[in-house]
Amino acid sequence: MIPLSTKMRPTKLEDFVGQKHFMYEGSLFYNSIRNKTFESAIFFGPSGTGKTTLARIIAGELDGNFVEINASTTGTKELKEILKNAADRFNGLLQETTVLYVDEVHRWNKLQQDSLLKAIEDGVIKFIGSTTENPYFSINNAIISRVRNIYEFKRLSADEILIILKRTLADKEKGFGGLDVRYDEDALATLAAMAGGDCRVALDALGFIVDNLSEGQTLDRAIVAEAMQKQTTFYDKEEDKYNLLSALQKSVRGSDPDAAIHYLARLIDGGADEMMIGRRLMVMASEDIGMAYPNAISIVTSCVQAAQMIGFPEAQIPLAHAVILMASCPKSNRANEALNAALHDIHSRKIDDVPAHLMDSHYSGASKLGRGQGYKYPHSYGGYITQQYLPDDLYREGVRYYEPTTNGSEGAFKKYLEELREIDRKNGVKR
Repeated sequence: MIPLSTKMRPTKLEDFVGQKHFMYEGSLFYNSIRNKTFESAIFFGPSGTGKTTLARIIAGELDGNFVEINASTTGTKELKEILKNAADRFNGLLQETTVLYVDEVHRWNKLQQDSLLKAIEDGVIKFIGSTTENPYFSINNAIISRVRNIYEFKRLSADEILIILKRTLADKEKGFGGLDVRYDEDALATLAAMAGGDCRVALDALGFIVDNLSEGQTLDRAIVAEAMQKQTTFYDKEEDKYNLLSALQKSVRGSDPDAAIHYLARLIDGGADEMMIGRRLMVMASEDIGMAYPNAISIVTSCVQAAQMIGFPEAQIPLAHAVILMASCPKSNRANEALNAALHDIHSRKIDDVPAHLMDSHYSGASKLGRGQGYKYPHSYGGYITQQYLPDDLYREGVRYYEPTTNGSEGAFKKYLEELREIDRKNGVKR
């Protein structure tokens, strides 16, 4: 039986939901599809966010030959045959370009990826590769340099998934519109929230529920909980969710490990998924711990990744590790405050250009423009030399954005920076 998530794939641009940061009516991406000027691209992001669906829509809009393969099941021999057929079409009477969609392209080795290069360069294929892994690490630079753009797909919001679920229940052709399924609004919203931004998970769960509802039964929260095998307490009210996350962060910020672990326990017991918790923990590691213990972000990220890899119930162990660590270590928000202060200046006043001696000088004619002249390379002076770095007006005003605390490791950075300023003072410069 065809999964509901497959049956419900939209076939028109206007029916596509999500990725509003690049896919909206009037965007360059949208217009390139409508104008049939779309070039090769790489789609990068989590599962269930629309990468395959959008590739198929693009192929339909371009009216060309479309070939879809998965890199995990397609070898070099099959790929050569596909490229040969594409070349025959391109060099034939119709001069037709083939849209080649390669799912999980990161699974191909360098040789297999490189076999696409000539076909892309010659226009024989318009290549769309999709991957759940960072393409800058998993895809050859030669391929990346030949595609128009890398589009990052983000997890769908609960509201976006809810739109798709309601559309499915109303669709009489592909969905459940002919069954008159009764459902509670909050149950459907809970299902959308529990999918973790993965539309495939939400739709297939809905399909499982509807296929197995008893006659006259209403789709309610208890049924959603049973289908997802998760408690739904966390999703009772939207404000409860954010209240618990807020209490967790404020307890960590206040260095109360007992309160912090209490709120983590309530989040886990209520059914919050590991990534929802993990994303907040990684923000806290930089926002609240920051320079007082710079290693916190690395440790917390590793804990979150471990939690994601092993899943619940064991995922709670590395999450607890991260929470206790952050609640128990020194705190500083000064890095974040420094950035906010700099952004405020940028948005609220006119600021002079980058000083000429700091400008790029690695091109012909730079010296004639005075670019890079007078720059002192700190390493040639033992690691530090008095020199202007801020734009002229900020430098004259003695602007300082970063004011380190004496907390934890930041105390050592504070001492180091003060020593450098003393060197500047002796050289007659205030910094």
